[in-house]
Amino acid sequence: MPTQGGDDDLHGGLRIASGRDWPGVRQFNVFVENRVGGLAFVVRHFETTDVRIVSMSIVDTADCAIIRLVLSDAGRAREILEQAGLMFAESDLLVVRIPEVTQPMLQICKCLLEAEVSIHYAYPMLVGPSGNAALALHVEEHEQAAKQLLSKGFVLYSDLDFEGSDFLS
Repeated sequence: MPTQGGDDDLHGGLRIASGRDWPGVRQFNVFVENRVGGLAFVVRHFETTDVRIVSMSIVDTADCAIIRLVLSDAGRAREILEQAGLMFAESDLLVVRIPEVTQPMLQICKCLLEAEVSIHYAYPMLVGPSGNAALALHVEEHEQAAKQLLSKGFVLYSDLDFEGSDFLS
């Protein structure tokens, strides 16, 4: 039976805390001026906390840089970003454990293609739960994508899998 975040039948079919039926991870899209030191300015706000950066991607545009962050505690991360006065938006990601098969990325893409789900963007997690390699995906239809991936035996992680200092164990 496929699992979500490593738990058998996670949440027993109940809605998770975020109010959605599928496991997901919160991404923070932080908008900063496109100048030297912008990234350091953002990550500096987390250095004296126990909130860890578990994934990061940067998009450079003509007007600004967008720093996409997944953090170990979404609620506390939101508070830190707000207190810092940083401009940000939140979005949902699916985070898939990379299976130990030949061509795992192809397997994930084929699975989503089979369900006609578009992938807007993807990037690797710096660290996944229990040290597993994982891929963050922003897709068009999150619930449909989650159901498809789970039906094919892929493991999906939720925010809960990244909380606490022991998510690596």
